[in-house]
Formats: sequence, structure tokens, C-alpha cells
Amino acid sequence: MVTLAEVAKHAGVSASTVSYVLSGKRSISRSTRERVELSIEALGYHPNAGARALASSKSNIIALMMPLRTDMYVPVMMEIALAVTTAARAHGYDVLLLTGEEGPAAVRRVTGSGMADAMILMDVELDDERLPLLRESKMPAVLIGMPSDPAGLTCVDLDFAATGALCAEHLAALGHREIAVIGEAPAVYERHTGFAERTLEGLRRKSRELGLRLLHRPSQGGHDAMTATLTRVFDERPGTSGFIVQNESAVEPLLGLLRRQGRAVPEDVSVVAICAGPVALQASVQLTAVSIPAEQMGRRAVEHVVTKLAGRAEDVVELIVPELTVRASSGPAPE
Repeated sequence: MVTLAEVAKHAGVSASTVSYVLSGKRSISRSTRERVELSIEALGYHPNAGARALASSKSNIIALMMPLRTDMYVPVMMEIALAVTTAARAHGYDVLLLTGEEGPAAVRRVTGSGMADAMILMDVELDDERLPLLRESKMPAVLIGMPSDPAGLTCVDLDFAATGALCAEHLAALGHREIAVIGEAPAVYERHTGFAERTLEGLRRKSRELGLRLLHRPSQGGHDAMTATLTRVFDERPGTSGFIVQNESAVEPLLGLLRRQGRAVPEDVSVVAICAGPVALQASVQLTAVSIPAEQMGRRAVEHVVTKLAGRAEDVVELIVPELTVRASSGPAPE
């Protein structure tokens, strides 16, 4: 069995430094922490969770609430979950994955049972029913997402309002004035899911500022739904020359329908996406896009949780600055 001392020797640090990385009880530089985490992974080090739990009256488990819904793009959520699990193991914690749509009941079960030391919540709504219980409990918790009122909470998220604004700015700079937004499924907006609502907020604000005509149409994705959505867009706004897509399942149907209509991308129509990185790169036309920083979001959520468990954290909102990568799907507006 690999020992903590062997990890320390492999990483070129002291045993106490490895212990602090695992426990989060002291601030360790990012480069040192990453070196230790790589050594832990390379050597296959596994802290004795049972002994640690007995000694500390802790479970050494982080509960991850990730409701799996048919109207959400599951691969991104699984990428975040994988990042949470990997980061948690590097800090000596296991992850209890809760995928049901239980809402407050699941929070009550975790906080009242001692089955976990902390919680990470995903799929956050603006007025999320889980949050009053979370605020009342003393359990350390972090949201991947942001509600309308983040007071008393720690949140990690992509700055989706800035993301929407960035996409609008890009198309405006290319001369586009009529923009259609192909959004998530209607149920996502009916639940007032935070990331979707904040993207729209940023898009609308920047469009007003830049004098763009913006049309938002939710879509289930898939060929049939996208056919109806695209027909409606061009019926209502025949001059639409720019699309912003925030729905991975709508990307390829949209590109295929535009192609069949004789609308070349990007010569006739530009397409910008807010999506998982592989979706942008593997599309039939490589997409200009803001990629979802899933790995970073999951890792930072765990780091905040570990800091909270060490009793050294105040509540913060960490919004990751969006980066737009220009590829083949966007170009100057047609004259």
C-alpha cells in the first residue's frame, strides 16, 4: 500500500504538505497542490478513510446533488461530476452522487443523517426550493450555479450574463443586426434555471446597448423541433443573419437545416454557440463558441468545500470569465 511519505517523496515535498493538501487545513500554492495531486494519482494513494472517519467523527464524503433531467445536456453535467469526484479524491474525500429530482427532501436527508460532511448542488434555479434548508443547516455547501439571491451562499459558475453579452458583441462587430437565439427546452425557462435566465439577461442588455434586434425561441432540439423553430424564426424575422445557440442538441440540426435551405455558414448566416467544447469542435462547421468550463467549475467547487470544511472560508460568488473562440461558423454579415 502506498504511504503518505511515498507521495511526499514523489512530489518533492514534506509529508506535512501532502497532509495539508488532503485536509485543506492550510493554504498551499496552486503549483505545489497540483504537483501533490499528480503524485497521488500516479501512485494510486488512498487515505485510510475508515480510520480518518473514526478519528474525526466525519464521513469524509461530499454529497453531490445532480438532478438528471431529459431537458438538460447530460454530458456536460457528467463532466462536472467527474471533475468533482477527481478533485474530491485528491483531497481525501469520496463523493455520494444524488441524481433524483427530490429537491428539498434530498437536502433534508443529507443534512439530517450525517451521511456526508458537505454538499455541492448543481442545476440551480433562480428561486431554488433547496436553498432555505441549505441556509438553515450548518453543513458546508457550494452551488455550481447562482440563484437570484446568493446571500449567505458560496457559488461557482460561468458568468453567463457576460457570456450572452460577449456573443452579442461578436456578432455586432461583424455587422449583424438581426439575431435569433435558439435556447434550451421550454421547461428549462419554466423552472427559471439560473444559467439560461442569466444568459438571456446578458444578451438582452447588450442587444439594447448595441441596437440589435433580438429574437429568443426555446427549442427541444432534434430535427423536427428545430425545423419548426427555424421556420418560425425566418417567418417572423426574414432578415435574421446571426444565430446564438444555447442548446447542444439543436446545434447539428440547425446547421443541417440551414445547409438544406441553401444558407451557407458563415457567408449567409453566422452561428455562435454556448456549449460543451467537443460539440463546438465536432460540429459539421466548427463553431465560434464560448465553451462551458466544466472541469474548472467542478474543481473550484470542491476547493471551496474543502476550505469550508477547514473552517477558513467566507461565502463568495466566483464567476468564471467567459472566453469566446472564433472558428469557421461566424463571419461578416451579408450585404
